[in-house]
Amino acid sequence: MWSLALHLFRRRYGGLRRDGGMSTAEYAIGTIAAAALAAVLYQIVTSGAVSDALQSVIERALSTQP
Repeated sequence: MWSLALHLFRRRYGGLRRDGGMSTAEYAIGTIAAAALAAVLYQIVTSGAVSDALQSVIERALSTQP
């Protein structure tokens, strides 16, 4: 009985601790990771092979041939 009450108490009030700088650090790491991913994707999309493939797809989509 007491272990259940202790478990419920910890579950209810255990998350009240404050970690002041944690969210700011997590946002900073997430922003850096997103910027790095965007840079990698930009390099891939602007590479010659991918650019040629995208141009080919667009030309085929816009062509008037049946």
